[in-house]
Amino acid sequence: MELKELRTKSAQDLTAHVGELRNEQFKLRMQKGSGQLTQTHEIKRVRREIATVKMLLGQMK
Repeated sequence: MELKELRTKSAQDLTAHVGELRNEQFKLRMQKGSGQLTQTHEIKRVRREIATVKMLLGQMK
C-alpha cells in the first residue's frame, strides 16, 4: 500500500494492518523454511511496509 493511502487511515486501521502484515510475514517465513517460497523479495516488501506503518503510528502520537 502506498504512503498516501496509509496516511488517510486512522490509528486503529493502521494497527489492524500491522497485524495482517505480521501474519503475512509469518506465512512467508514458513514457506521459505520449507523451500516453497519462490518470490523471496516479498519478505523484504512486507518488512518495509511494517516499518512504514509503525513510523506513521509513531507520528500520530
